[in-house]
Amino acid sequence: MTGKLLLRGMLAGIVAGLLAFGFAKTFGEPQVDQAISFEEKINADKAAAHEHAHAVGEVHEHEHEHGLVSRSTQAGIGLLTGVVVYGAAVGGLFALVFAYAYGRIGKLGARPLAAWLALAAFVALTLVPYLKYPANPPSIGDPDTIRYRTGLYFLMIAISIAVTAFAFTVRRYAAARTGAWNGTIIAGGVFIAVIAAVQLSLPELNEVPEAFPAVLLWKFRIAAIGMQVILWTAIGVLFGWLAERLERTQTIKRLIGKPAY
Repeated sequence: MTGKLLLRGMLAGIVAGLLAFGFAKTFGEPQVDQAISFEEKINADKAAAHEHAHAVGEVHEHEHEHGLVSRSTQAGIGLLTGVVVYGAAVGGLFALVFAYAYGRIGKLGARPLAAWLALAAFVALTLVPYLKYPANPPSIGDPDTIRYRTGLYFLMIAISIAVTAFAFTVRRYAAARTGAWNGTIIAGGVFIAVIAAVQLSLPELNEVPEAFPAVLLWKFRIAAIGMQVILWTAIGVLFGWLAERLERTQTIKRLIGKPAY
């Protein structure tokens, strides 16, 4: 059963990745192109302020750094490959979590359980870290601090996952004593309180240049979070449908005495 769910999870992730790619190509890449143009203008202004020989060295170095992979490749096959592979991996992990949770979290069927798990995954893996450390276009950020910023982002993800698991535990115990509805409210309050305290304690990161267009930054961040909304929505809906069909097929096979495939 787990192997069949894993296959369906990866399939749902691939389809979700294709949908996310279409959204990113339409709404995200234009913002990336504008951000790159802004970065090139800033670099050109800096180069013009130096002596000619030094300026030529800077421009040559900049072209060498960005000449390994063309922009068209990055925005086309590169983006497609990255998003689809990511979707397949996330879909597979989602299927494994679903296989563990199915039958252990109340009496939810395949579709509602998949929907709730997708929502929880989106909040824990995307929304919570994003609220603290939102995505930035290519021209924003000091290259010397990239490891520091990446470490903080993944730390926020790890904390969010741990707090989410803790909140589910709180809900289970609270629901046994106060009912499912009150238990959910209590668990939600605990989650929000702990996450708020963690986000307030972690350091702030603000490397956005003053001259960077605010509208462009806003559109880029909306496109980035929109990709994740589409990805997790598609995984939750499609995987729930596939898991429900698998469940029905296996039930029918058992009833007529044949092995399920």
